[in-house]
Amino acid sequence: MLLPEVVKTEHILKSAYLKREVALEIFIPENLLGNEQLNLLLLNDGQDTEALQLQETLNGLYRNFKIEPLVVVAIKAGTDRLQEYGVAGKPDFMGRGSKAGAYTDFIIKELVPFVQAEVEMPINGKRAFAGCSLGGLTAFDIAWNNDNYFDAVGVFSGSFWWRKKDLKDGYTDNDRILHESIAETTTKPELKFWLMTGTEDEQADRNRNFIIDSIDDTVDVIKELLKKGYERPHDICYYEMVGGKHEVPTWAKAMPAFLCWAFGRKITPID
Repeated sequence: MLLPEVVKTEHILKSAYLKREVALEIFIPENLLGNEQLNLLLLNDGQDTEALQLQETLNGLYRNFKIEPLVVVAIKAGTDRLQEYGVAGKPDFMGRGSKAGAYTDFIIKELVPFVQAEVEMPINGKRAFAGCSLGGLTAFDIAWNNDNYFDAVGVFSGSFWWRKKDLKDGYTDNDRILHESIAETTTKPELKFWLMTGTEDEQADRNRNFIIDSIDDTVDVIKELLKKGYERPHDICYYEMVGGKHEVPTWAKAMPAFLCWAFGRKITPID
């Protein structure tokens, strides 16, 4: 039995919505028979794939029969990352995220069709969107509002603090933009959620409850999801990494857990 070997190719996609060229890395397993169900993962901050050890991680999971065949599209951020990432239509208190709507249009209207055209096999399995830090917040927002395109979302140390008001201007938890978006959504998107934080993501503790803000903000996202009727563990997986920091090496360590959660093999092969 030939095991899939991951091949990386590099691409440039000219985006009318972002008015720039977007660099991509696409990771596709070789040695497929052609009748497999093929899954898709879009990944923000694709410039970090080498530090994330993404290709080695994928190959290791395939060798151990841990995941189903998967196409990973790593989207490299541009120089305007702080404007293109965020919550679409809702810039933060500093005006960051002003182009998040255009980035959403790029993903849905340009990238997804491009990837399907590039991949010889039909992508007929699960589709997930993932990201780290601000890229995770963005992935969540896009998947949340486009569940007809995505089945799952993965967030590593998400910037769920993203807010309408600065701390010095009387900020309260109600000023967090994504939490408000979840609460105000009248539907229940057909999604599953994998949310990760590290116990050393940061030191800030604005409400002085001896829990760092990144954990508080992520747990509060989960609370909003539970109010919508999602259930743990069926719909929501929360992974709190002891000693995990707000850095790529931590996210690299967490990546196998996410990939196995999202695309894990259901059947163990018989030798």
